[in-house]
Amino acid sequence: MKAMQIVSFDGPAGLRYQDAPAPEPGPGQIAVDVDYAGVGYVEALFAEGFVPLDLPWTPGLEVTGRVRALGEGVGGYRVGDTVVALTITGGGGYGQVAVAQAELVTPLPAGLDPVLAAAVPANSTTALVALEEIAHLRRGESVLVHAAAGGLGSQMGQVARLLGASRVVGVTRSEAKRQEILDLGYDEAWLTEDLADVEPAQFDVIADPVAGPSRLRSLDLLRTGGRLLVLGDASQEEDQRVSTTSLWLRGIGVIGFNLGAFSRVDPALVGRHLRRAVELVAAGELSVHVTDQVPIQDAAQAVAAVRSGSTTGKIILAHVQD
Repeated sequence: MKAMQIVSFDGPAGLRYQDAPAPEPGPGQIAVDVDYAGVGYVEALFAEGFVPLDLPWTPGLEVTGRVRALGEGVGGYRVGDTVVALTITGGGGYGQVAVAQAELVTPLPAGLDPVLAAAVPANSTTALVALEEIAHLRRGESVLVHAAAGGLGSQMGQVARLLGASRVVGVTRSEAKRQEILDLGYDEAWLTEDLADVEPAQFDVIADPVAGPSRLRSLDLLRTGGRLLVLGDASQEEDQRVSTTSLWLRGIGVIGFNLGAFSRVDPALVGRHLRRAVELVAAGELSVHVTDQVPIQDAAQAVAAVRSGSTTGKIILAHVQD
């Protein structure tokens, strides 16, 4: 098969489209002929060596395609079925063939565009699991979301509203993105640079995939009983130190959530939320914005664009099967 692989940790320049062995499904797994794959910010970090990987390695955490083969013990699917899959436990979506745990695969609903569906598994599922299962968001609570116009941020705000949040505020570093945040349904759109001047203790849950100094300021914005969801390190700035004694005295908490880690230890739970996310999008209750669709051969440019922070919504890569 052909795959866009990371061959060196030189950022997008380290991606190369080349021949690679097609993976075979193991017990409890499904192999998928990939038609479309979503581009995520984390792939840019992988390409920079953010985590140790044996190279060459095929990135790609979310796909739509057709069942190619079933591993031992897998039922409920037939070869050729169209599916949506979260390939987060081993990557592979940038290849013509990817393998996923069977629990992390769900049928493509009738009428749902497979291009749109390819943008659902990572961000929409993260939003559902993080807010409902980890932060235990309750009806009537208030939520602040950093990087609110990005792929994950666009889903966090909508899911918070679906779960009953009474106030949802989005934060961005770009003045140009404030209107986009409001268009996503946020009540207010704030600039990161203005956080130092806002009233403290306003929010019950804050979702932060960015990190950097604003993470510490987020703690000030939590009410007693508030939870800071740490969802990423997009800024790649110096890590912030938090006093655990201050957390105790103020009665607030910091909770890390990593979809890949949870998918490995509890794929059934993550899979339930994946199916729910796909169903919500198919029903029009959750909106996913695909801003561009490009050939897989242009993945390096797409990853570079996402890494720059200039994009909103999702970019989808299109495969051509031999």
